[in-house]
Amino acid sequence: MSDIGGVAAERLRSFIERIERLEEEKAALANDVREVYAEAKSAGFDTKIMRQVIKLRKMDQNDRQEQEALLDLYKAAVGLSE
Repeated sequence: MSDIGGVAAERLRSFIERIERLEEEKAALANDVREVYAEAKSAGFDTKIMRQVIKLRKMDQNDRQEQEALLDLYKAAVGLSE
């Protein structure tokens, strides 16, 4: 392994190439996600709401309940509650 200025060049190159491959995969996945949202939109679904639902599903139940309670409190404070 050649060292250049104290840097293991082959090892560094290996890390860089792995990161580049992962970035390419990430871009391909992001494109796939956009296509699914476009398909859902063409089927009549509201993609903004879908994104919110996905965000909520990722959250811990306690965090979600706390956020919903705070939202209800804030809505009541500004006169938006039903």
